[in-house]
Parts: sequence; C-alpha cells; structure tokens
Amino acid sequence: MKIVVVGAVAAGTSVIAKARRNSEEVEIVAYTSGSDISYSGCGIPYYIGEDYIKRGNLTPRDAKWFESRFNMKLNINHKILSVNPDLKKIEVLNEITGDIFEDSYDKLVVTTGARPRKIDFDNENIFYIRDVETGDRLKKFIHETSPKKALIVGSGYIGLEMVENLVQRGIEVTVIEMSSSIGRVDSEISIYLEKYLAKKGVKLILNDKINNISEDGKIVRTENGETLEVDFIVAAVGVLPNVEFLKSSGIQLGKSEAIRVNNHLETSLKDIYAAGDCATTYSLLTGEETYVPLGSTANKMGRILGDRLTGGNLEFKGILGTSIFKIFDMAFASTGLDEKEALEKGYSIEIIHNIKPNQTEYLETSREMVIKAIADRKNGKLLGVQMLGENGVDKRIDVFATLLTFGATVDQLFHLDLAYAPPFSTTKDPVNYTGMILDNAINGKNKIVTPKELDEKRDEFLVIDVRSRSQYEAAHIEDAINIPLETLREKVKELDKNKKIAVHCNKGVTGNMGQNILLNSGFDAYNISGGYSNYSTLNKKK
Repeated sequence: MKIVVVGAVAAGTSVIAKARRNSEEVEIVAYTSGSDISYSGCGIPYYIGEDYIKRGNLTPRDAKWFESRFNMKLNINHKILSVNPDLKKIEVLNEITGDIFEDSYDKLVVTTGARPRKIDFDNENIFYIRDVETGDRLKKFIHETSPKKALIVGSGYIGLEMVENLVQRGIEVTVIEMSSSIGRVDSEISIYLEKYLAKKGVKLILNDKINNISEDGKIVRTENGETLEVDFIVAAVGVLPNVEFLKSSGIQLGKSEAIRVNNHLETSLKDIYAAGDCATTYSLLTGEETYVPLGSTANKMGRILGDRLTGGNLEFKGILGTSIFKIFDMAFASTGLDEKEALEKGYSIEIIHNIKPNQTEYLETSREMVIKAIADRKNGKLLGVQMLGENGVDKRIDVFATLLTFGATVDQLFHLDLAYAPPFSTTKDPVNYTGMILDNAINGKNKIVTPKELDEKRDEFLVIDVRSRSQYEAAHIEDAINIPLETLREKVKELDKNKKIAVHCNKGVTGNMGQNILLNSGFDAYNISGGYSNYSTLNKKK
C-alpha cells in the first residue's frame, strides 16, 4: 500500500511517524511546499522577540533526518496542484525547477494546514506570521531597520503574542480590532485584559478597522478617523484552510471551507483523508462540526489517522477548543463553549464570575485569577470556562478541560480531591469554589445575578452593600444601601420582602454570607457575581 501525504508540518509528520511505527511494509511518500518541515509555528512570535531563540529551535528536523528515521520519501519544495480521485493521481509542481509531474496513491492524506487571511491592503511593510520563513523576514526587518512603532491588526492569540514580543524589543505597539472585545475573549474578561494592556503602554483600538494605508506604509487611517504613524504592520486576522487544489475534485467542505471529515478522518472521497488545520473538527460537548485550528489538535489528528491507515482502531473524539496564551505576565485560557456559543445552541445557562487567588494570599507570589464559568441549568453540566490571571491559570484550565471531557456536573467540582499546600493552592481550590458557586446557583438556593443582568433589570432589585462603611463611602453601586454584614441581621426587619434583593461584598464570599442571612429570613436574595470588584470593573468601560 502506498500512502501519499500532502503537507509535512504538525499533522502530516504525525501521520507518517505513527504509520511507520505500526507497519514496516507500507510505502510512504510525502510532498510539502517550502523547505521547512515539522516546525513549531506557535513558537514564531517568541523567535521574533528573543535573540536567544534560534531558527534551529523551531526547525529541529530536516527532510533527510525524517527520511532516515521513518524509511520514507519526503519531497520538500513541492506543491500539489490538483487531485484526480477517479484515477488516484495527483499533479505536483517542483517549486525549484518549475517541472510538473504526476504521482499515484492508494491512500491520500491531506495535511496542508492553513494560511493567514489577508487584509485589503498590499504593502511591503505588512507582515503575516505563518511559517518560519515569514518569521525570518520580520526578524530581519526589525534588526536592519530598528523600527519604533508597530500596528497589529487583529487581537487573536498570534496578534497578542506578537504584542509582548515586539514591546520587549522596545517597539511601541498599537492593536486594532474590529469587534468590541479582544479576540475570542468574552467581554467581561476582555475588560480586565484591556485594562492590563493599557498599564503596559499598549494602545488598543476596538470597534474600528483600517480605512487607508499610505503608499510608503507609514501612515494608517482608521474608519473612525484615527491617524496612526507606524513603521510596519503585522496582520493577524485569522486563517483560511489550504484546500484550493482540491476544489476541482468535488470533495465536500464544511462551513469554514475546511475539508469535512468523520471520526475516522475520512473525507467524502474514497481513500482520501484529511487532518490538521485544513480539516473540520467536532465539539466534544455538542457533537457539531467546528473549526478551531490548533497545533495540539493537528498532532492528535495526525496520530489517529496514521494509526487507522495501518490497521489501528483509534477514532477522533472531537475537541473542546482548549487554548491558552501569555501576554507579559498575564495568561488567558479557555475551554468549552463561550457564552455566545452556548446561547446560540439553545442552552439555558448559569453564568458566574469567581475572583480567587491562585495560592494562599500571604505568599508574595499570590495573584488573583478571574474565572468566568457557564453551566447548563437543566442538567447541571459544566459547559465552558474562561480564565485570566498571572499565576496558576494553566493548571486550572486543564482541570476544567478534563471535567468537560468526561461530562462533569457542577456538584462534582467541589468533591475533586485536588492537591493543596500554600505555595500551590488555597484550601478550597478555585476549581472547587467555581463548582460550589454554580451548584448553589443551579441546585441550591443561592441564586446569582451578573452585573450585566443587574443593569438590565435594575428597577427590579434593591441593592445591599454588606461591605464596611469606609469601603462603601470610597465607591459603591449607584443607589445601593450600605448595611455592613455584622448589622444585617438586626436590619432585615426594615426591608421590603416584596422586593428582590441583590447583595454584594467586594468579591463574593461575604456577599454570599449576607445572601444566606436574607434567604433564611424569607427574602428573595441574589448574590452579585464577582462582587463589587467585578461590577465596578465591568462598568468602567461604559
């Protein structure tokens, strides 16, 4: 059997490696455009930002190493022009010589990845980050011209990782984003990140886009009338699957224009398979088709496909879209559905905001994490989590991803036996706390009202601030009544039981105690999600 693999980065090389580990008998031939294989695309922003990171760190293996290691033929600088599924032939262009020839296959594997989506302007000072060669070009430009100002178009993960690495090189950075919040970050968490970027000297322009770029690429004008002086532009506005050469084959594509595959990674055409950033994926939660191009997913899909092609029975189970990025000292991570996705799919959701330290507070390395979690009110299942913080975010998001993978309900989060010692956690880990709050809201009596819901239904609520008098006088929610917790029990008789009460402290814990006092006294009481700290932060943007 002859397996032909088109593309040799993450998914393609994983297919080859697993297929050869399973079988010494199959013939494996690969074609890939460009000269680099199996490179670390996710490391490119750091390669640009740090001189100690060398090109070889991102490209540790060449074609000769791969051919020797896996007893196969790897053709670099070769591009596939078309596929004839009836004859089982491919048309190949040698990018060096210009020669065009045909090859045949028994099984064809498409792992051609994705390319950056282009903006509507063309200028030599516009850079796209796709592969190591594009990273080389930008790194060389920075070293040779010593630019002072950069504009990043788009606030996705690559764009924000570029922010940090350009700032480290002494470059003043502006980010422009078409939407009202950062990248794929829910608006409540985005506000915290926006404030952080401002402190770091990064200018963030939201709800705007480029209207015009001067001929020399140095002046940018936006649709909302801003004029920016820049030395170069990095465009990071998403990616498109590399599938053009397949469109004449009649292969079925998904909504994202990626190749539609089943859980065996088979396409709609016999003996043609696809994996990685050129292929669709499936949500572990909903089973619906999705497109979330990630290196981790590409490697996983590649291994599964290499196994199936050589007699194995691995199946692609789908993904949660778990992802994380770092910007300066801050990390953002997400897993599962975000609020918009959950509502679009018809879930009745409970939303909570949990602000907790990553470890015992008296340690100097202790930092707060902001956690937004959503769950299904009908069955109590966790649906998704987003987190922002300086320390401990990676640890918790992986716990949440594991819980989502196995369909955990919110009541189960409290019972997790997680590791505790002061340098690593609090006695009740933020994951446990998240479960407690959600469980109380869905299955118990402690209902939650988010800052957004409170603002939308403000006339329905009497707001009671149970913080100290000094905290209240320093700043408080408009028209809130200050009844410090220690006096609440004696004051409840003065309150109207026909009015819904939204009670809060600074971050939620004392507010929960106040809520219980009110509930036990017969009131319809809600705790404001994340307390005054969260409410004030979210309302400062208005």
